Amino acid sequence: MNNKPFVTRVKVIIICSICTFHNAFTQHVDGAEHREWMRKNLFQGVQQTDFLVHRDPASRAFQASESPSLAEALACLQNAFSRQAKTSPEKKSVGMAVLYSLLLPGMGELYAGNYSTGKYFTIVEGALWLTLGSLHWYATWLQDDARRFAVQHAQISLDGKGDQYFVDIGNFASVYKYNEAVLRGRDDFKVYDPTSSFYWNWGNDLNRETYRELRVASDERFNDTRFVAAAIGVNHLISAINAARLTISHNKNIAKSDELYIRANVIGGIAHPHGIAISVSKNF
Repeated sequence: MNNKPFVTRVKVIIICSICTFHNAFTQHVDGAEHREWMRKNLFQGVQQTDFLVHRDPASRAFQASESPSLAEALACLQNAFSRQAKTSPEKKSVGMAVLYSLLLPGMGELYAGNYSTGKYFTIVEGALWLTLGSLHWYATWLQDDARRFAVQHAQISLDGKGDQYFVDIGNFASVYKYNEAVLRGRDDFKVYDPTSSFYWNWGNDLNRETYRELRVASDERFNDTRFVAAAIGVNHLISAINAARLTISHNKNIAKSDELYIRANVIGGIAHPHGIAISVSKNF
């Protein structure tokens, strides 16, 4: 984005009817001629203002009029400055930019008017969610496959079992071997009832090792999903910080463009004054 400001010069003709300017002028014209002169010259100033602000000759509404009324000229002048004010960019809310990026990375940058960097946060967000979904699906598939294998080769029942049970059946050949181990460690509360649905017996270590590898692989993929979820959170946070930075920069540029530079000159010189020309320069 090109942030280089350009300058539009607005020239306003103000008719001076006070102090020495008024006295010098009224020595040569009467009241009616004075008002007519004011109207025509004020309209000339309006035309210059309207043309220089918009750079569009067609926007000079009273160009074809020989002698517009003073009210019409003032209305045209007011509209010229109103249109100029409406074209000025608005300041952005830093809080809103942060909120948008926390909801969806990249949206805060888009709100700040600079999506050139925000688009990368959005792309990363989509890729991370796709990775998370794929890992979760694969981990669940491995888990289900391991448990189906245990049902077939260890005669277990899946109903009412917690995660620890599926860890234990992979570490011991049978429920009897497991109970012996926990009793030696005096952990009587961990004993399984061999006559209940918690019974298992692998028959050989090859089946048990096959099950254990499937279960461990499933657990590893579930752990990977936690890292991806953390990366999604970091992506949201970094995007929010970047959006806040861009919004602050945007508002600073607007603050600079709001500065006005005013210069006044006497029309006709001091000896024959006709009014005061005020040049107003503003960065947009």
